[in-house]
This record gives sequence, C-alpha cells and structure tokens, in this order.
Amino acid sequence: MKKLLLNPFTAIATLILLISVKISNPVFLESVTLRYFDTVITTTPPKEEPANIYTVNIDDASIDKIGKWPIPRKDYAKIVKELYDRGAGLVVLNILMTDKDQTNGDSILAKTMQEYPVVLSSIPGETNKNTARNPGSAVIGPQWLDMIVQYPGIVANVEILEKVAAGIGITNTLPEIDGVTRRLPLVVSINDKLYPSLAMETLRVAAGDTTFQVKLNEFGVEKMRIPKFGPIVTDSLGRIWIDWQQQSKQASLTALPEDFQGAIVIVGVTAAGLGNPVATALGAQWPHQLQASVIGTMISGVNIQRPDWAPGAELITTIVLSLLLIFLTRWTYAGIIFMVCSISGVIFGSFYSYSNFMYLLDSISIVLTLGLVGLHSYTIKFISEFLQKQQIKKQFGTYLSPAMVEKLQKNPELLQLGGESRELSIMFTDVRGFTSISEHYGKDVQGLTKIMNRYMTAMTAKIINNNGTLDKYIGDAQMAFWNAPLDDELHAINAVRTALDMLGDLDAFNEEIAREGVPAFGMGLGINTDVVVVGNMGSDQRFDYTCLGDGVNLASRLEGQSKPYGVKIVIGARTAELVKDHFFVLELDKIAVKGKKEGVHIYTVLDADPKAIAEYLMAQTEHDRMLSLYRMQEFDSAIKMCKGLKGEFDSLMDNYYDAWIDRCKEMKRKKLNQDWDGTYVATSK
Repeated sequence: MKKLLLNPFTAIATLILLISVKISNPVFLESVTLRYFDTVITTTPPKEEPANIYTVNIDDASIDKIGKWPIPRKDYAKIVKELYDRGAGLVVLNILMTDKDQTNGDSILAKTMQEYPVVLSSIPGETNKNTARNPGSAVIGPQWLDMIVQYPGIVANVEILEKVAAGIGITNTLPEIDGVTRRLPLVVSINDKLYPSLAMETLRVAAGDTTFQVKLNEFGVEKMRIPKFGPIVTDSLGRIWIDWQQQSKQASLTALPEDFQGAIVIVGVTAAGLGNPVATALGAQWPHQLQASVIGTMISGVNIQRPDWAPGAELITTIVLSLLLIFLTRWTYAGIIFMVCSISGVIFGSFYSYSNFMYLLDSISIVLTLGLVGLHSYTIKFISEFLQKQQIKKQFGTYLSPAMVEKLQKNPELLQLGGESRELSIMFTDVRGFTSISEHYGKDVQGLTKIMNRYMTAMTAKIINNNGTLDKYIGDAQMAFWNAPLDDELHAINAVRTALDMLGDLDAFNEEIAREGVPAFGMGLGINTDVVVVGNMGSDQRFDYTCLGDGVNLASRLEGQSKPYGVKIVIGARTAELVKDHFFVLELDKIAVKGKKEGVHIYTVLDADPKAIAEYLMAQTEHDRMLSLYRMQEFDSAIKMCKGLKGEFDSLMDNYYDAWIDRCKEMKRKKLNQDWDGTYVATSK
C-alpha cells in the first residue's frame, strides 16, 4: 500500500479530477480564463492602426465653465457647432436627454441637429419612457428575436430630438460573470423590435447607410452587415470582443484640438458624481470611452474570436502534456525542463494565435493543470526522497548538530568545506558587571547558569526577530551576523536596530531581576560591516557555519572599545554610512585598534527621541567641532567644549566626555607631529 501511494503515476488521479473541473467550467475557473484573455488582448500590439476617434470629456472644468448642471440644450447646440467648426466628421452625444429642457433650449438643439448630423443615445429600461424612434433595420428571421439580448423597455430622448437625430443607438453593457465588460452586443431586442447599439448606429451613419441588416436563426445571430461598410462578425448573441488597443484620443471640452481632421467625436460626461465608469479589462472606463473602443474595433476590422474548436483542442493538449509530464518526472530535471518548456510553449502559442489570427485560446487552464499535476508528481517523489534522507539522519545525527544534519539532507554538497565572500554586518556583545553578578551567586553555580540563560534567551530573541544569524556564544558574549545565509539588503540597519532593541530589552530585564535582588546586567556592543568569508568552517570531523576575516576581528575589537569610550554601542565606518539616514549616528574617534597600524573612524548610535532630534542635531554640530579642535591639537579648547557638551544628548555621552577630557590631557603630554591625523593607537582590546 505504501509503495502504491508513493508511486508518481498516482498523479493521473489528479489529472482526471482537473479535467473534470475543466469540463464543468465553474465560475472561478471561467473568471480566471477571462482575466487571462484580458491580458492577451491588452498586451498584444495592435494589428491595425487605431481608428480616428476622439472622446470629448465634459469634466469638472467644463461644468465650472458652463456654470450649471444639467447643461442647457442651447449649450449642447454650441458644443455641436464648435466640434464641427473644428473639423469633426461625425458628432455622437453619449448623453441621455429624457426630459424637456428647463431653459426651453430643445428647439435650438433640434435646429442645430438638422444642420449638423448628431447621433444620440438611448438606454434599455424596465419600462418605456418617451417615444423611441423606429430603428432602420432589415431583419431576416424576426421570429428568432428572442435568441438575442432582450430588454423589457427603452428610455428615449425627448421627441423633438429623437426625430431630428442622424441616428440613435442603445448604450448598454453586458458584463461577464465577474462583472467586467469585455464583449458588447451590437443589437438588442426590445418589444419585438431590433435596436442597434450606439457603436453600430454610429458606424451606419458614418457609412451613409439608411439601414443595417441582420439575419437570425434558431441559434441567434447568423450574419450582420452595414451595406456600405460590409459584414460584421459576432457571436450568436450579436456580441463582439472589444480590442482594447483601439483607444480614442481624449480631450477636455475646455481644451479642444484645433482640427479633428474628420474624426468621429463622442461627447460624454466625466465630471465627479455625474457619471458611472464601467469595469473593463483596462480598469474603470467612462461609457463614451468604451463606445469609442467598440467603434474602433469595428472600423479597424479587428475580428477577435473564441473558435468553436478551441475547448476541444485545449482539452486534448492538457491530457497529452500532463501524461508526458507524469512519465518524465521519474527524472527530476527532465520533468522540470519539460514542464517549463510546455508551459512556455503553451503561453507563447496562445499569444501567437491571437496576434496572427485573432484567436483567443485558453492557456491558463493548461498551465494550472500542468502545474498541479507536476506538483503532485514531485511531491510524491520528494516524500520518497525524504524517507530516504531519514536514514541519513539516523547515521549522522549522533555526531553532527541537528541544524547541520538538516542542511546535509537538503544538500549533501554541504559536506565540503569552504565559503563565499560576502558583505556582512557582524555584531559582538559582552556582559558588563559580570564580576558583581558572579559574586552575588557565589558558589550557587546553578543559579548563575539560570540567570545567564535568561539573559541569553532575551538577547538572542532580538537577533532572531531582526533576521540575524546567531553564530555562537562565547562565555557571556554573543556573536551574530546579518546577510547570510539569506540575503538581507538592510543588514546594517537590522544589526543596529537589534542592538538598540537589545539595550531596551536589557532595561526591562534589569527591572525584573532587581526585584529578585540580582545586580543589574550591563552590555557593550560592537558592530562592523565588511566583506568577509562566510560558510562552513572547521575540519572534516567537525565544522560550523560561521564567518572569518579582518572585518570580524574588527567587530570584536569595537565591542571591546565600548567600555573605555563610555558608550554602549560602537560601530565601524561602513556601518555608520549605511545607517546614518535611519539612526542618530555620532562619531567617536579615529582609532588603530590593538594589533592594527592604520586608524579607522568609529561611531556610536543613540536612541534619540524624535521630539529631541533638533536638539541632538545642534549638539552634534558642537561635538564635531570639538573633534576637529582635538585633531588640530587644540586640546585645551577641546576640553572646554567637552565640559560644555556634558548634559547634551540626554546625558548619554557624559561618560564619553569625561573620558575624552582625560584623553586630551594625555595627548597634551605627548610630542605629536605636526601632520598627526588624529589617530589614537589603542593599547588594549
């Protein structure tokens, strides 16, 4: 039974299940397919140049200019005349005017429309409002009108405008199952009459035809044409897929182009609160912009299709590729390569068929099936390998750490020693006042161990929480680093944040142990950022994941300098550079740590209250000036400034200034060269 369940060919059961889901085509799968078609249509370069169509927006600026809403009909008359004066070829008002104009401007607009051809819009409704003009259509097979999109009523414009309009089309949408409009019906049935959409009617008027022709059968629309324009291919409901690459040029009513160059100009409302955008593959679109894309699709002759043979071809492709994948997963890389190539090929084929033939083929269901079948096969394969790796754990678990055994199981190559060069931020910490703590416990070694474990647990948690790698414990000290084994672009920032978090947690820890009568713990921290070698270091018998290099040694030395400099954190120059925009950084000195000849600039980080940052910055200016005087060997002036700086930075630097005064006195006694660069040679670690 175990062998049967772990057989990769059990993935055939998953394939059968997924094929069943594909055939039933549930809502979620159909929605995913439609979204994929959106991607194909919107990202494929247009096959034809976009048609010459403008959309003119009655926006907020337009309403402000006109001065009122609703816009008086006499103003619409002026708009129509101005558009034609500017070279419009045909004006379409995608604005419904169902009630008489309160300013008695209907006759003025009607007179203008007799002079200049205007296409108006109407909308479907639950009941009729106003008398809609009879559409100019020739219908073959009117008994099949119930096979296309139907509405119970129509909301028309006032009669005087209906009569003089060059054309009147239905403005409607027919969203898909996910509420997004991708296809639009070019004809609808209302009260047993066939009405054209606004796009269809606009095209008829532009072509100079008096009618459009539709042939219906028992399945719906069979053929459709505008005589002078030619046949229009739709589905059985009379819908066409919208080519979203057919975008109109847009202009505000307040900033019209000088010359429309014979374009179809569609006017619509975009002012806030006066229009409702339509959900499309491109996101929210205003209704007149949607109509412009439909008209552009028809004019450009773009015929996007979902062929009848497509579902069958997709199903066969899915089955064949999945069975091949199941077979090839016997060889890990062969199966992966085949799966990647198959998925890439299917997606490429889908885009190729659209860009060359305007066919919409669903590759997403094939990709999902291949992915899940592959996941099943490889999961079975990996479970089998896991059971084999458990044998490795039994063999090596007695003399390797559990973490190393786990890595060895994942990648046996880790047995090889060596490492890689990488920039790390390395931290060393050490307990201050450990002697007092040891004296407190005396011979109670168990008590001392427990309190140290509590301390280490609290501090280690901060390292882990800030993406650090705990390298080792060294007595009462810790070593950690950032940016290995996982990449961490913010390694220096995370290291310094950890240091501040540790100090904050140490205060809470000390309050807790003070109630137990235990002396307070102090802490010194050193952080250095440098390129070092990180990896498995050690011998063939025993090795650890750690880092080596001069930068590691310097980090240890910096921690040792926290005590003589009277600060809690000492960081190196590279660390300071990386964190200066995130924390308050203050230079301490230029020092040649023990064992080094060349000096390095060292800094500290203060946990500055945001409310006090201005005061900190002012004090920092004085601090930097004090260091400049020190390096110019003007030690008396530097001492004077140190005394003046005491109390600044919320007194966090007072110990430093006391130590610095002693330093200045020490340096006064030395015979320094004129070209001394301020480097102090440390004599202790």
